[in-house]
Amino acid sequence: MAIQSQNPATGDIVKAFTPHTDDQVDGIISKSYAAFKILRLWSFEKRALHMRKAAQIFRNEADILGGIATLEMGKTLKSAIAEVNKSALGADYYADMAATHLADDIVETNASKAYRAYQPLGPVLAVMPWNYPIWQVVRFAAPALMAGNTGLLKHASNVPQCALYIEDVFKRAGFPDGAFQTLLIGGSKVERVLRDDRVRAATLTGSEPAGASVASICGQEIKPTVLELGGSDAFIIMPSADIEKAVAVGTIARTQNNGQSCIAAKRFFIHADIYDDVKARMKVAFEAIKLGDPMEAETDMGPLVNADSLEEVSTQVENAIADGAVRVTGGLKVEGQGYFFTPGILENIPETSNAYHEEIFGPVALLYKIGNLEEAIEIANASPFGLGSSIWTTDEVEQLVAIRDLEAGATFVNSMTSSDPRLPFGGVKKSGYGRELAAEGIRAFCNIKSVSIA
Repeated sequence: MAIQSQNPATGDIVKAFTPHTDDQVDGIISKSYAAFKILRLWSFEKRALHMRKAAQIFRNEADILGGIATLEMGKTLKSAIAEVNKSALGADYYADMAATHLADDIVETNASKAYRAYQPLGPVLAVMPWNYPIWQVVRFAAPALMAGNTGLLKHASNVPQCALYIEDVFKRAGFPDGAFQTLLIGGSKVERVLRDDRVRAATLTGSEPAGASVASICGQEIKPTVLELGGSDAFIIMPSADIEKAVAVGTIARTQNNGQSCIAAKRFFIHADIYDDVKARMKVAFEAIKLGDPMEAETDMGPLVNADSLEEVSTQVENAIADGAVRVTGGLKVEGQGYFFTPGILENIPETSNAYHEEIFGPVALLYKIGNLEEAIEIANASPFGLGSSIWTTDEVEQLVAIRDLEAGATFVNSMTSSDPRLPFGGVKKSGYGRELAAEGIRAFCNIKSVSIA
């Protein structure tokens, strides 16, 4: 795939980039390893000083970087600016909390002193996706750098300007030269980087096949990995829920980021007693979404990321309908310039249809009528994915059952699934393994060394 910026709202190629040669990649890895030798010896206070500078740059330049993200992948400008500001919050969080999360953990033994020490591993390769081109990167980079590791970013090939801008932010913030660098390479070149002895670990957010490939290579090389893959999140609405709020939040949860989010609410399990009411309200809400130029303030939803994505989502919807699903509203290509797709709702999806189980990475809600919570959980857990989940109920027993029984990395009660620097983030089953964010995220790429002093 070419490394280039293509405006999804028009289809125009904005800027193309020459990929790094193997020699250039080797030089970048060498710089990363040299920077690691410096950064690992910095105090937490010194790292935090520069991480806070990076956070301030992100805030000061949110409009600029947000505009680049919108240009490259099509999310609305207001949501792109919000993403940059969230990234600043994430950077500040690790500036504030790294020393606490990685403090020596004293353990009582027969030794005069014993403790766990958290020490950095070295250069870490991050293979990152286009859908949250700033936040996904910073939520890796901030803990990695604060732990004393260095970062190598292989970003998605359609967001190279975002990648280079983030590299420049950390450079301007004063981190050692080479502490965070972008590799302008295609997917076929990732294996070579992973097999380099100087690269000590890897993290990937993306598709299941990409995650399996990285995990396989790193398994052969005996290198740790963290994988955050796809999701087909359950959004359960029970009779005691605040239906108006559940529909309003559910609409956002399905259509934000133009419907292209791993933790989007994708499958709506609605109790039979309220099903018709919820469906009618969702239809109104989806049809009210204003589709258009993502740079315009009044636009609610922009285009899908590219022509392939548009074709894939459209084919999934049409195949589901051919299998017997019913179109409640939308779910159609928009003819003309750009890769626009109307937000849609499907119901009565047959269990034999691929749509019943697979992830649709676009603004399409799948509705399921359920008789009780146990039925909802059974269908939800039948998915190969297990990233996030949400339940809407005021019944405390139902809340506890959902928290206990839903096979997911997170369960949110009466709110939509989201990521927060203070909470670990990740999935189970084919949604991946390991955790980003919080203490778990910064410890993921540390040597947890046992120290015992006689």
